[in-house]
Amino acid sequence: MKISVLGTGYVGAITGACFAELGNEVVFVDNDPRKVSIISEGRSPIYEPGLEDVLQRNLERISATGDTRGAVLSTDVTFICVGTPSREDGSIDLSFVEQVSRDIGDALKDKEGHVVVVKSTVLSGSTENVVGRTMEEVSGKRAHAGFGLASNPEFLREGSAVHDVFHPDRVVLGTEDAMSLRVLEELYDPFDCPVLVTDIATAEMIKYVSNAFLATKISFANEVGNLCKHRGLDTAKVFEGVGLDHRISPQFFRSGIGFGGSCFPKDVRALLSQMHESGLAQGILDAVVAGNEAQPLRAVELLKGHLPDLKGKRVGILGLAFKPDTDDIRESRAVPIIERLLEEGAEVIAYDPLAADNFKALFPAIAYAASAAEALDSDAVIIATEWKEFEDLDYDGKTVIDGRRVEKAKSAAVYEGVCW
Repeated sequence: MKISVLGTGYVGAITGACFAELGNEVVFVDNDPRKVSIISEGRSPIYEPGLEDVLQRNLERISATGDTRGAVLSTDVTFICVGTPSREDGSIDLSFVEQVSRDIGDALKDKEGHVVVVKSTVLSGSTENVVGRTMEEVSGKRAHAGFGLASNPEFLREGSAVHDVFHPDRVVLGTEDAMSLRVLEELYDPFDCPVLVTDIATAEMIKYVSNAFLATKISFANEVGNLCKHRGLDTAKVFEGVGLDHRISPQFFRSGIGFGGSCFPKDVRALLSQMHESGLAQGILDAVVAGNEAQPLRAVELLKGHLPDLKGKRVGILGLAFKPDTDDIRESRAVPIIERLLEEGAEVIAYDPLAADNFKALFPAIAYAASAAEALDSDAVIIATEWKEFEDLDYDGKTVIDGRRVEKAKSAAVYEGVCW
């Protein structure tokens, strides 16, 4: 099948590359000439383990362009994979989605039987009311008749996204016309997993509810972990026992300094925003957000229990990415920790094997270590990301506040787990 992918960020780059791996012809579209050039050479525009290998293997099936109209006209199906960033009130900004919808609509004037699939994360109702209506207005054609329209949410984890594409828990297809369903079923035919076919609005909601529930498990684990620490209990052992219940499962019960990244914080806030607009009571998810914002600051409070006056103290931060195996710093829990340390007058030296350059844009004035050992040579250290290399450090004689349960760190002279 011939596929065009609009947007070469995290979702678009991985989606397009993996569809090419399955034997499809893929045209990547981006308005950034640098990204177009990078993909055309078989290089990855983002950091994701395994992605560049997939691009290299499929160069003969991959092309990249800045011409949306040409890409739509030359393909059978278009996947919208552009960003949907948060506004200050938590609602999502659909300006990128609206713009590409106009561009697609212009091409649809001269194209019959094309299918448009929204893979960007958008709130329930957005595919029909924003994407569909915009394309209808520009093209003069009707959705589900003059062109196909569908939702196909992604469930990718940064650091293991390529694996996740080929080994999904499920595939969700939100369709309301036979043409879109046929195309999507053909594309996903190679996958051996449950395929759930729903209406479009339900598919959109599934994505948000999935992420909101996982975020809730994390905040719940942290709240319980704080109590376990206070009572002298092993949080991990508590959740090992809880997770053995098949109704609950042990996934996402790892307590620490909270969740970050491009999905959980943004999606929970967006769902809350839609609840507010609908006039519905907000309780559980409000608490999830509030708990997640407070949790990383516990690391600083625990540190002050050992160093009451942080002014002039050198504090090392191990880990700046929101999780290991990525250079993504969006909503990283290291951000509020460093902000609070600077407010306390501490001198911060930070280390991350991949994310330091990205972090410098936020904190250009702090020091950045060339190695983990250099950051460890401080008055105290806070572990904010569980990079594997941190298990190999010598913590002897150090003061460590561990936000990610790094086992080797327990050998430090002074050791505090944030919630265990």
